[in-house]
Amino acid sequence: MLKKISKIPFKGTPEQEAQLRAVIDECKDDKSLLMHVMQEAQAIYGYLPFEVQTMIADGMDVPLEKVYGVSTFYAQFALSPKGKYNVSVCLGTACYVKGSQSVLDKICEVLGIEAGECTEDGVFSIEACRCIGACGLAPVMTVNDEVYGKLTADDVPGILAKYQA
Repeated sequence: MLKKISKIPFKGTPEQEAQLRAVIDECKDDKSLLMHVMQEAQAIYGYLPFEVQTMIADGMDVPLEKVYGVSTFYAQFALSPKGKYNVSVCLGTACYVKGSQSVLDKICEVLGIEAGECTEDGVFSIEACRCIGACGLAPVMTVNDEVYGKLTADDVPGILAKYQA
């Protein structure tokens, strides 16, 4: 699945930049630490926007394409911010055959964003994932750590309304 680049403007703080620059300075002489630096950057910012990838590439003296390639290859890295409520829909086999795609489609419709995106107000983000280990409850979605199972698309507006209040 392609990772989407955020439409939300980057809002890094000087404190975050100082933290990242300290990590880069500590690691810049060892290019094998690139992934470590990226992990630290994501811990600082919550995701890896273009601006942060550029700082890493410049500071580590590696091509921006390499940083972008690593960030898009590994599932642990996000290119867009996560919302206060991260909605995740399982598209694993058990959930998919029981209708999880229609649940995902309904969430996207209600929130006006696609999987991999965050609402402009930063309240919701959506991701499609593979098996979360709750196959007996298929189809399943989570909102942060709350699990919702045996869903239909009609259940979605009511569930999201609880978090919009």
